[in-house]
Amino acid sequence: MAEICIGISGWRYAPWRGDFYPEGLIQKNELRFASRAVNSIEINGSFYALQRPERYAEWHADTPEGFVFSVKAPRFITHVKRLREVEGPLANFFASGLFALREKLGPLLWQFPPSFRFDPGLFEDFLAQLPHDTEAALELARGCEPRMQGRSLLEIDRKRRLRHAVEIRHESFVDPAFVALLRRHDVALVVADTAGKWPYREDLTSDFLYLRLHGAEQLYTSGYSDSALDAWSRRIRAWTAGSQPEDAHLISDTPPRRRKQRDLYCYFDNDVKVRAPYDARRLLHLLGLDAGLQTTPGQLQEGALE
Repeated sequence: MAEICIGISGWRYAPWRGDFYPEGLIQKNELRFASRAVNSIEINGSFYALQRPERYAEWHADTPEGFVFSVKAPRFITHVKRLREVEGPLANFFASGLFALREKLGPLLWQFPPSFRFDPGLFEDFLAQLPHDTEAALELARGCEPRMQGRSLLEIDRKRRLRHAVEIRHESFVDPAFVALLRRHDVALVVADTAGKWPYREDLTSDFLYLRLHGAEQLYTSGYSDSALDAWSRRIRAWTAGSQPEDAHLISDTPPRRRKQRDLYCYFDNDVKVRAPYDARRLLHLLGLDAGLQTTPGQLQEGALE
């Protein structure tokens, strides 16, 4: 069966305390709590700054067996360097501790700013540098810069597959050449619901999908109604069964490679009004994936402290 991971983008938000997180839950137990309510979380602190190996090791230890993290790649590469001269920053990222997540390491998310236009040559060079397994990533990480001394992890427990997903926010990417490029490098196009602010496309470019649900009507704020979540559940069932919705919003007319199934990772990023964890829980329920997860505040708090 396809792996379906539904969760939240980040977990440390002050408005969640006393709401999703019960009163009295200490901050260091928030990940333990959240990881027993959903089956995956997108790490977003790595977008703002390189994390450390001990932090990744703590996250691995704090989450239950079978849990999956996705990791948001550094904005220094995508927003500051804008993919130019990124060999060192790429090596630093892979050296920073990702390997400590071991079997819980899921896809890597590369998000680009709204001002970043599609440059086929530049993008091709970047995608060609991305490692697709941990052995290749380790080889890349060994080229990290001297400043990483004492804060790097340059060993892996075993060879594991690495997946990559790209989130775009400029209309210039609505180009069949971009879809062909992603397929050639086996990189997923992020299906991003941004309340109509940025391009929404659903082209299948790898053997998995990556969804980011930023808000139905208002970016980062509004939640998803029962009918909206039911619609998402139907699309997810189609995608994970190897097909696609009949009304798919596509860039390219060229059909994707036929597959019996596709794994899927979906993260709610509408955190401002404390909607994300509840929407994730409801979608898990609609898909029949909440068995084994704690379902009441009491169960969650008890599970978080085990």
